[in-house]
Amino acid sequence: MDTYDLKPEPKVKRKSPIWNILTVLVLLSTCGVLYYFYTIFTNPYSRFNLFPPVPLPTKLLTASPTSTYIPLEPTWTSTATIQPSPSRTKAPTWTLLPELVTPLFTYTPTEKPNSGTETITPTPMPATAEITYVDSTTIHPDLACNWMGVGGKVVDTEGKPVVFQTVQLSGTLNGKPVNQMVLSGHDANAAYGSSGFEFTLGTKPVATTQELWIMLFDNTGQPLTSKIYLDTFTECDKNLIMVVFTKNR
Repeated sequence: MDTYDLKPEPKVKRKSPIWNILTVLVLLSTCGVLYYFYTIFTNPYSRFNLFPPVPLPTKLLTASPTSTYIPLEPTWTSTATIQPSPSRTKAPTWTLLPELVTPLFTYTPTEKPNSGTETITPTPMPATAEITYVDSTTIHPDLACNWMGVGGKVVDTEGKPVVFQTVQLSGTLNGKPVNQMVLSGHDANAAYGSSGFEFTLGTKPVATTQELWIMLFDNTGQPLTSKIYLDTFTECDKNLIMVVFTKNR
């Protein structure tokens, strides 16, 4: 019989069970952590959450108030009828209102002998006018009788010139309207003086009766005279109407 050399069998090393235990623990821990986060995710107010969110305010319901009205007892009302007693009412008294318009003329009633009528004395205007008819050659010697107009000046009671007074000439001439205004002192003609004025009416004299009027105003537009009506003539020695205004106050 042959003889064989027997070799010893190699020993198999067994793994330590501690690794299996650790593996199981890791799996359990993982499952626990997952369950923990799932619980907090689905219910943030869970007792497992260490940092719960701030709770939202809730609506406070209160009981509706109930009426506490207590009916009062009816009060007594008199059924007696009170008859009104007559009383006197004083008649209204009349109060005179002050005059709103100042009269244009003031007058003082005077009695004439054997007459019961009144005489009205108009208030004099602040200025007067002196009218003369002269030959225009004294002012315009080169025009001869080929001119007609109105000229003059404004002075005070001492004969001193008063400038910047408005002179208005209006009316009609040969059926045509006339309306001109100038200031005293505007005319440079020395024949009228330093407060002179002049209006040109045409190139030949014509005759009219009370168709033109002239009026004087102060530098504020207040009238110093009433309307002064003028006549015109065909004569060459009357083709200039000279008007001298005198301011009395």
